[in-house]
Amino acid sequence: MTASLDLPVADAALAESVRIGMETVEARLREAVQQTDQLADTASRHLVEAGGKRVRPMLTLLAAHLGDGDRPEAVQAGVVVELTHLASLYHDDVMDSADQRRGAAAAHLVWGNQIAILVGDLLFARASRIVAELGPEAVDIQAATFERLCLGQMHETVGPSPTDDPIAHYLQVLGDKTGSLIATAGRFGAMFGGCDAQTIDIMIRYGELVGVAFQLADDVIDLSSAGRVSGKVQGTDLREGVPTLPTLLVRRAAADGDTDASTIVGMLDGDLSDDARLAETIEALNEHKVMDAARDESARWAHDAISTLDPLPQSPAKAALQKFAEAVVERTR
Repeated sequence: MTASLDLPVADAALAESVRIGMETVEARLREAVQQTDQLADTASRHLVEAGGKRVRPMLTLLAAHLGDGDRPEAVQAGVVVELTHLASLYHDDVMDSADQRRGAAAAHLVWGNQIAILVGDLLFARASRIVAELGPEAVDIQAATFERLCLGQMHETVGPSPTDDPIAHYLQVLGDKTGSLIATAGRFGAMFGGCDAQTIDIMIRYGELVGVAFQLADDVIDLSSAGRVSGKVQGTDLREGVPTLPTLLVRRAAADGDTDASTIVGMLDGDLSDDARLAETIEALNEHKVMDAARDESARWAHDAISTLDPLPQSPAKAALQKFAEAVVERTR
């Protein structure tokens, strides 16, 4: 798990409304994952009970408060986006051969790959049933989001072509795998809060940008002291050979003739199964300027997300959305 994000709400009335809404989301999530089959029920509840930051439903509720935040459809939409996220995690952990998720054993290690994939499918189906109650437009948005999630995973698996810029390819993957669903969370909130078309468009753009910023921050946290503070196992992506912004930047620096970066690339391409070698590689990366560049890139995406909110009138909900984007970056410091 990465460093947590507390509810970024200074206004007491808004904070209480979102808190109550999140409690309802949590209760309905647990209802939504219940299955009549015992195996399916246990496996479906696995990640819900492991907890999580619930970033997506929180953004849905905050966005709804840009309009009428008390509409029950916003809570229902929050359940949809979190169920979709949970479903994708079952699939991602199989694809990435992950050992843990949210401090618990990954589902595929407990029940095997086939069951883990099928449970992800079950949760996608539940999300589809719930979103159908919100109307055909919501169904269409959910389907388009699911398409981008799949394409993002596919492009991550295949990797960039020889003619692709690896960093541009990586940012596109983050946009599809992370930004798309966070954008839908903000879009649903604004829609079901009764906001106008401009506000809905702003929340789509905000979600795309803050979603990428969030993942770029996680890339830094995976290698930094912030990761140790949060309880995250350092170097997980590094050991698995998963591309992240710092490693892509150091490879680009090496290609441009940076000898220190070339040394680090040699370490990255070596055997990192040994804890001491992994720690040495992490230390070398943290001492290189690419880590500051990665932090700056995350901050740039977060700043752009905040800037998209400029046309909105000042309100407690807008202030909370601004604070959320700032907090994404602050986790890396």
